[in-house]
Amino acid sequence: MKLHIKDTTIEFVRADITIMEVEAIVNAANNMMFMGGGVAGAIKRKGGKEIEDEARALAPIEIGEAIITSAGSLPSKYVVHTATMGMDFKTDYDTIRRCTRAVLDLCKEKGIFEVAFPALGAGVGGLDVALVSKIMAQEVFKAIMENRAPRKVYFVYYSEKDFKEGSLAYRYLEHLEFKSIEGPFLTVDAVVFDSLESPNRVVLIERKNPPFGWALPGGFVDYGESVEEAVRRELKEETGLDYKDYRQLKAYSDPERDERFHTVTIAFLGWASGEVRPASDAAKGQWFKLSDLPEKIAFDHRDIINDALFAVTKDREV
Repeated sequence: MKLHIKDTTIEFVRADITIMEVEAIVNAANNMMFMGGGVAGAIKRKGGKEIEDEARALAPIEIGEAIITSAGSLPSKYVVHTATMGMDFKTDYDTIRRCTRAVLDLCKEKGIFEVAFPALGAGVGGLDVALVSKIMAQEVFKAIMENRAPRKVYFVYYSEKDFKEGSLAYRYLEHLEFKSIEGPFLTVDAVVFDSLESPNRVVLIERKNPPFGWALPGGFVDYGESVEEAVRRELKEETGLDYKDYRQLKAYSDPERDERFHTVTIAFLGWASGEVRPASDAAKGQWFKLSDLPEKIAFDHRDIINDALFAVTKDREV
């Protein structure tokens, strides 16, 4: 079972992780790095005690952290040990999330492009295979979207039962991949008046790209960016202006508001001063008198401007 998301291939396999010919395998460890039972014991038996000795030299580590050692006589090059529990052998789902993230971050740091995970916490830790797999899948997807994931990630299950339960996370990743392509897509738009006390003008840009027409400054929210950061960035990129005293106006989510595809925009209301210097996606940009707006305004931006004016009027009445 295999899927590709951006530059990463994810594969769910039923196998013995200790015999996989991959760059790195993951060990669900205790924080003292004693390799007794479960996957850790199998790694030690087949790879040699030197793996434990190397890991023990770096112990103890915090629960949720990860370290890397050589792989002894195993076919893999490295073992990434992540502390899913202490010596009380207790763990939980939040810890599994931290452990998965720590492994992925360590792989990024060390330049490891291929890693194989067992179901962390589902052996000695006794956690549900399906749930830990879903948590791990969420962290892998997040790492992919943030461009910090290995090129190849394996989810490895020893038994048929575990493989069947764990591979439900494959369907989950398929859904996330489809949703990331399908949308709806999140955007921001900036209503910029010359004043909030008595607005007379508003900033519009003429779009370089279809659909054409005059529009509010704005654009797509980048992954890892807040809507507040996005609207400030888009306004600066497209007009050279800095937002002042801005706030969220409302969300506009009509599936037909954008003729390209389904977008949901968070509109902001604020003011700015200065000369408009169009750049980025803006062919032109200027201040327009509210009494003399251009005839062709893209999307639902004329409605957004009217809503912003109404909001400012209500503020003055209060």
